[in-house]
Amino acid sequence: MIDLRSDTVTQPTPAMRQAMAAAEVGDDVYSEDPTVNRLEQEAATIFGREAAIFVPTGTMGNQIAIRLHTEHGQEVICEARSHILDWEMAMTAAFSGCQARTVAGERGILTWSQIKPAIGAKIYYRAQTGLICIENTHNMAGGTVTPLPILEEIWTGARDAGLPVHLDGARVFNAATALGIGVAELTRGFDTVMFCLSKGLGAPVGSMLVGSREAIDRARIFRKALGGGMRQAGVLAAAGLIALKEMLARLGDDHANARLIAEAIAADSTAEIDLDAVQTNIVIFTLRNNGDASAFCDALKQKGVLASSVGPHSVRFVTHYDVDRSACEEAASIIVALLRSF
Repeated sequence: MIDLRSDTVTQPTPAMRQAMAAAEVGDDVYSEDPTVNRLEQEAATIFGREAAIFVPTGTMGNQIAIRLHTEHGQEVICEARSHILDWEMAMTAAFSGCQARTVAGERGILTWSQIKPAIGAKIYYRAQTGLICIENTHNMAGGTVTPLPILEEIWTGARDAGLPVHLDGARVFNAATALGIGVAELTRGFDTVMFCLSKGLGAPVGSMLVGSREAIDRARIFRKALGGGMRQAGVLAAAGLIALKEMLARLGDDHANARLIAEAIAADSTAEIDLDAVQTNIVIFTLRNNGDASAFCDALKQKGVLASSVGPHSVRFVTHYDVDRSACEEAASIIVALLRSF
């Protein structure tokens, strides 16, 4: 099977497996796991931050950050198709007691001119804004990238408004690759940043939350409250260290493979696709004539390609380390042939 459902399906590389088997471990709840400690220091260094914390999932990292920055009864401004809204089990409400104030951005990209009117007025009978959350790249918009100048305007406006800004940077290394700049520069104005070691970086488990020393010290309290104290977690952190060392330079290959698939789909009149939105490793297209996305994915599976339906008529492909160029070429051929007969 050519598995293009998500970049979360990647298998650990041989180097990761070797590092995991040989990892030196300790009790991370006591901050005594040397491999976890090295991973956290490496992540902090890469992002130019004081500290970092290793968490099992990106969802946990995001939700810890929301809890850090908000008080019960506040609002979190986010894009209308954001991961924290649609895919994190209403934990913004359940864990932090906050509600989302959604703003629809073109191709998932929010600007300060869109965010500013959504900020709660400073009156006692209006819920106050506690946090602005940006997603870069934006998953459900098709892996689109928010450019640095737009982020700089958001950082300046948020600072003037006295509001913290968090980045859901699950695929921020993909964004940095697409823009040709480092992640430290791309994220420098955020108060906290979450990024995934799985997905494009290929580690089997784990995400990181980076920020100030004070924020990360508090984050350990909330990680424990959510059940994220993983004890001898060095066997997982070892794979994360390999991911940061060896997997960043190859993300451009995934972007090129996604483009190959997208252009093949665009050449067929039976599907609608925004080629300008295919900027990283995600491809989303819409079937014409209200075609059934689930049925299309089922039919693709019968032909050896796995994909995801992300709406009644929309299909998503995500390229990654475990699907090489030739496999993507084969997948593109199968997809186009099915589109013509579907």
